[in-house]
Amino acid sequence: MTKFRTHNCSELTEKDVGKNIKLSGWLHRKRDHGNLLFIDLRDHFGITQCVIENKDKNFKILEKLKPESVVLIQGNVAKRSPDTQNKELKTGMIEIKIQEFEILSSAKELPMPVFGEQDYPEDIRLKYRFIDLRRNEMHENIRLRSEVLSFLRTEMVKNNFLEFQTPILTASSPEGARDFLVPSRVHPGKFYALPQAPQQFKQMIMISGFDRYFQIAPCFRDEDGRADRSPGEHYQLDIEMSFVEQEDIFKVVEPIFYNLFSKFGKGKEISKHPFPRITYKESLEKYGTDKPDLRNPIQIIDVTKIFKSDETKLKIFKQIIEKKGIVKAIPVKNTSSKPRSFFDNMNNWAISEGASGLAYITFEKSKGKIVGKGPISKFFSEKAISELLKICSITEKDSVFFVCNKISEAIKFSGIARQKIAEELNIIDKTKFAFCWIVDYPMYSYDEKEKKIDFSHNPFSMPQIGIKDFDKTDPLKILAHQYDLVCNGYELSSGAIRNHIPEYLFKVFSKVGYSKNMVEENFSGMIKALSYGAPPHGGMAPGIDRIVMLLADQKNIREVTLFPLTQNAQDLLMDAPSEVSEKQLKELNIKTTQKKT
Repeated sequence: MTKFRTHNCSELTEKDVGKNIKLSGWLHRKRDHGNLLFIDLRDHFGITQCVIENKDKNFKILEKLKPESVVLIQGNVAKRSPDTQNKELKTGMIEIKIQEFEILSSAKELPMPVFGEQDYPEDIRLKYRFIDLRRNEMHENIRLRSEVLSFLRTEMVKNNFLEFQTPILTASSPEGARDFLVPSRVHPGKFYALPQAPQQFKQMIMISGFDRYFQIAPCFRDEDGRADRSPGEHYQLDIEMSFVEQEDIFKVVEPIFYNLFSKFGKGKEISKHPFPRITYKESLEKYGTDKPDLRNPIQIIDVTKIFKSDETKLKIFKQIIEKKGIVKAIPVKNTSSKPRSFFDNMNNWAISEGASGLAYITFEKSKGKIVGKGPISKFFSEKAISELLKICSITEKDSVFFVCNKISEAIKFSGIARQKIAEELNIIDKTKFAFCWIVDYPMYSYDEKEKKIDFSHNPFSMPQIGIKDFDKTDPLKILAHQYDLVCNGYELSSGAIRNHIPEYLFKVFSKVGYSKNMVEENFSGMIKALSYGAPPHGGMAPGIDRIVMLLADQKNIREVTLFPLTQNAQDLLMDAPSEVSEKQLKELNIKTTQKKT
């Protein structure tokens, strides 16, 4: 027993009937029945119904008290009458007959309600986040986040990982996203950077002789926000292991994720491990993305050959193919009952997304054979229709959508269209968590804008060919030991086996225009560490925010973050970023200029 409570608001049951108790909490809801006033008292743990008669001296005070005021209630536990019992509530069989109460803190008029879970504009919710977090859904999301972190820590320790904390003030890196810079007071004109990830430090931990490391690491990137990515900062489960190959890491990580999603996944089916391994190339070909949602049964097929032949007469497609374009088919099962409007709406959607449209063919049986229907069916010969049916494994009950464009655009938009079509047809199995690994990423890609070769993923990854063959191989054909863990269309983690040989790192960077001196200058700490005996090592860094977002069945990462920034990186609660005083700027040897508009 404490000064404020003998029990919390989810503890009392029929076994406690007759007891004198104390409860403290927020005035969640009031219901005035004339001669009786019912109060739902809420704390972190739950809700308890309290009741007071109108003849009681405290009735008028409680009647006028605003919602979300904090009160201490003393009273007697009584059993509810059968017609007022609430079996969905832990305390639904009892109520508290109020004898005494004390106002611990009175609330002003609320800018948004807590009771009712109404949708409110995001700016109001973030400005008054401390109120928003009182709502049951938000409260449960944040509680889930805490439990997930606790579970992951326990699992990592079970697997012989040691937890370390790496520096927050570090050096700026030329690779990756834009840094957040921190001016140094004692070193005028110089800056620290907040870490985009503990990448170099965790590798140095392995070089220091520790075998397995983890950290729930804060990471800072000055990049734009979106639904599945917070602007400014995020947290990741940072992992690194020594003397491992790619499969060794998978074997450790898969059971942890399987157990995590089994515990917190609300009974949804989870991919059995080992999780499917899908090459980057195959993923783009079949799903149009390297983040495939495997709950969606649709697979994309390249049908350029059919449109290239003389059996089709669709000139606009042929013109694009002649300019090295491709045609992607999106076969969709069981659409014979869909009205013409469904297909036209998909075409209109494609146009709204910036595409030229979404061509389609439906099929029916006529005179014993399957024929095409729809706006472009007249451009197909009987042979072309037959070949299309065979390649796409479809029948007269099905249909096919087409995307024709240059390779990169056709792949990207076919992937978007695949997901949109599945959503419209409601064929995504939402009872599953479908995991997979995307593997065999290309080490390099060609930057069309800059007209040069650049890294496609992580420059510190180990190429899949030996150092002796590196210079003999076309850079665009070199694959890396890089991998992503994907679930339900979200990238949960990137990872790689690291390049632990300095001479090989110099070669890898030389392909994108870095001289040996430039590498040594920009990554001096890493090169120095690798030069004194480094074990083969690798790791990954699953994003905590996205994991919790999936488990909480939310679409926006701000729904599982305590105090998030807005999409344009503002903290409406604390009014940040904000201006600072001239004195502070002077101490840092900084002058500000007004941006020209």
